[in-house]
Amino acid sequence: MITPTDLLWALIGLILTIGGTFLEASITNAPWHWGQEGVQPLALGVSYQIGAMLLVACLGGRNAAVIAQIAYLLLGLTWLDVFTFGSGFDYVHRPSFGYLLGFVPAAWVTGTLAFRLPVRLEFLGFSCLSGLATVHLFGMGYLAIAHHFNWLNQPAPPLLQSLITFSLQLLPGQLVVVCAVTVLAFIFRNLMFY
Repeated sequence: MITPTDLLWALIGLILTIGGTFLEASITNAPWHWGQEGVQPLALGVSYQIGAMLLVACLGGRNAAVIAQIAYLLLGLTWLDVFTFGSGFDYVHRPSFGYLLGFVPAAWVTGTLAFRLPVRLEFLGFSCLSGLATVHLFGMGYLAIAHHFNWLNQPAPPLLQSLITFSLQLLPGQLVVVCAVTVLAFIFRNLMFY
């Protein structure tokens, strides 16, 4: 059953996912270099998009997170520029679309685990890692099917190169985002007493 609280969290999740799509994740240089070089941001090569989905799943639960991600996909497929490289129904022919589709089951997996296990840092981390793995499994499956049926708009590189580009190269930055989301979710869940 969907409650008004679920709808509120879904709205928050939708806004965070859209905003996170256009914000590049970064960290700072090491603190012991701040005296000589100052504080400098170092880009991680990923956005906060997955982090937003995981955070809402950990805080709002599976229903809210799934609703937010379905709304995100519908907005992007109906020509509102909420995806990284544009919008429209033709986006299904982009190699990265499978990863976006993976947001829906990943939100469900993360939200389910986050509220079934006790609120401990390691369990929230496991929930987020499970969600990230779900996104990558769906994305890699979509890439394999798209390559097999040759439905990508652009001349596609070989499947192995696509998997490296869309999964392996982004994974280190996404793992840093997962760590940050885990800590934030732990703090907020303890502050909100649930």
